[in-house]
Formats: sequence, C-alpha cells, structure tokens
Amino acid sequence: MKTGSTKAPSLAQLFTSTLIISACTFGGGFVIASLMKKDFVDKHHWMEESEMMDFVAIAQSCPGAIAVNTAILSGYQMRGVPGIAVAVCATILPPLVILSLISVFYNAFASSTVLALLLKGMQAGIAAVILDVVLSLGETVIQKGGAVDVAVMILAFAACWFLKLSATWIILAILLFGIVRVLIQNGSKKEASK
Repeated sequence: MKTGSTKAPSLAQLFTSTLIISACTFGGGFVIASLMKKDFVDKHHWMEESEMMDFVAIAQSCPGAIAVNTAILSGYQMRGVPGIAVAVCATILPPLVILSLISVFYNAFASSTVLALLLKGMQAGIAAVILDVVLSLGETVIQKGGAVDVAVMILAFAACWFLKLSATWIILAILLFGIVRVLIQNGSKKEASK
C-alpha cells in the first residue's frame, strides 16, 4: 500500500474523485487513466507518477477494461482491498447509469441529429485527450528513462504504425524483453555484491 512521501486519501475522497473522473470521461481507458494520473498524482499527490505509469501499463496488458483495471491497481495501492471496492464502484457507476438510460431511450437517441452532431464533436475532443496522454507518457519516458527505454518506445511505435503488427504481440514482446532485462540486471547486481 502507501509508501514514500505521498498521502493516502480517505475512502470517501477516493470514491468522489474517481466518480467525478469516470462521470466526466468519454473516450475509453486511456483517457480515464490520463485523468486519474492528473488527479491522483499531480493534484492530490496520492501516488507517485512512476506508480501510475506502471499501473496503466499493467492495466492495458491485462484482460478487461483499462479503466477498471487501473482503478483496481490504484485503489489497492492507496487504500488496500477496501480501496479496490470503492475505486471500482466509482469507476463503473457512471457508465452503468448512462448506458441504462441510453438503452431505455435508444430509439429517441438513435434518430436524433443533435445527438449525432454532439458525438462527432466529442470524437475530436477524445482524439486530443488521447494525444495528450501519448505525449505526456512519451515525455516521461524520454526524461526519466534511459536510451534502452526510448529505443523500445520508438521500436514499438514503428512495429505498430509501419509494420501493422498487432498491439497484443508488441505488448507480449516488450513484456518478455522486460523480464529478461530485469533478470540480467538482478544477476549483475548479485555478481557485483559478491
């Protein structure tokens, strides 16, 4: 759970903050993860930035919704098992309510020109938020990572964009690379300590 110079929120603070983020977020898991980072790390200092980046990476590589996976990891980090329950409930409650309302009024929504135009406008905003996530995560890797981290980031982008490889295979390859890298680093540390 909590370590270092960060402070743990109360369960009510965690619920309120996560509920507001989830209720005001459109565009999927990467967008909510970005807003969680801005709120939990930058605004409230409940977590370290490196922890949040690790959680987003883990959440994205696990099955399930990125938003829920990130809520599970960050909720546990901040408040343990009760934090998981609170963060997950706060994350899924707004979409559950919104989708329930949409399903009840689907026929009216489906034929609404105003709603169709509103959704088109939201797509541009979502693209901007996702670009912000990419730039901020990339900036962090460039500033705090080494040459290997930057090379992996560039190779992953090239494999996805130019070679059209599946993100699943890229994530698995980077996961394998990371495991091998950590094992080699730990082996080197053990040899140096002897």
